[in-house]
Amino acid sequence: METTTFTAFDGACRVVTGDLEAALRGIKRYLDEGSGRSVLVFNDETGEQVDFDLRGTEDDVLARALPPKPKPGRGRPALGVVCGEISLLPRHWDWLARQQPNISATLRRLVDDAIRNEPASTRAKRAVEAADRVLWGLAGNLPNCEEASRALYTRDFSRFRELIQSWPEDIGKHLSILAGRAE
Repeated sequence: METTTFTAFDGACRVVTGDLEAALRGIKRYLDEGSGRSVLVFNDETGEQVDFDLRGTEDDVLARALPPKPKPGRGRPALGVVCGEISLLPRHWDWLARQQPNISATLRRLVDDAIRNEPASTRAKRAVEAADRVLWGLAGNLPNCEEASRALYTRDFSRFRELIQSWPEDIGKHLSILAGRAE
């Protein structure tokens, strides 16, 4: 499974791209280097703009944003196991109870299989939607933005790249990378 990356922009300038920890370190250092700087941070997988509490030291920022280290104890927190609740019909519980080795393992296997076998069209659709969110967040006021969004949704990637060619270099490169995930 791929690690989610985050990209920060200061206006039209890309500041950093990396996993959560690397991105936060880069953003914090960038902001500490100059007053008056601000950044927009995007989750590259979803295209959603995300906000982080960047007050304090780099360690303070990371402590607030990163998941806490697992504590020794019952269960399997070291594996990232998180308890949750699901609602199933009795026939589903009956079927799960008959599976080996146990219900939790069966559910994890079913979800992993679904992730592995997800249709390429579904992944491409999510990639287009993510690229479009970033497009509007960064380039909503740039010329041909609406046309570029249309080209993205119609999967006309050559037209998309043609339309964003005159945009600031960092924005164009990043959007091309995101759109490329849908091709």
